[in-house]
Amino acid sequence: MTDLRNQRRMAASIMKCGGTRVWMDPDRLEEIAKAVTRNDISILVNGGAIKSIQKQGNSSGRHKHILHQKQKGRRTGQGSRKGPKHARLPKKERWIRTIRPIRAYLKQLREDTKIDAHTYRLYYRKAKGGVFRSKQHLKSHLLADNIIKEEKQ
Repeated sequence: MTDLRNQRRMAASIMKCGGTRVWMDPDRLEEIAKAVTRNDISILVNGGAIKSIQKQGNSSGRHKHILHQKQKGRRTGQGSRKGPKHARLPKKERWIRTIRPIRAYLKQLREDTKIDAHTYRLYYRKAKGGVFRSKQHLKSHLLADNIIKEEKQ
């Protein structure tokens, strides 16, 4: 077996690719071994005895799988987070998600005449002050104060 390292190096330089991407025709190895100059190698490249192998591409399958998992809410652990807690979910956004159901529930109770306007206003102000963590927390307060009766399903 002849040493074709020089020919491979020159071919890589001529074809502007890496040495590992140089393919040499196994049937024409003696002819390639005789090529000493860059001009000889160029002739072999044009003749098809030496070719460059296509670059390896990156598969998008793994990336698509990860994106699909992220859409489902996976891969959100401590190591995947950048930025502080309130950069990911702003304080205002969290407040909106808390207060809207509370206010809607108070409004519904007032419309169903389970509470009067005075009680509604009192609990509305408490909600605005951040007394209740959630709608369920508000319900437990109203039940404890005997303002509403427990609804049976």
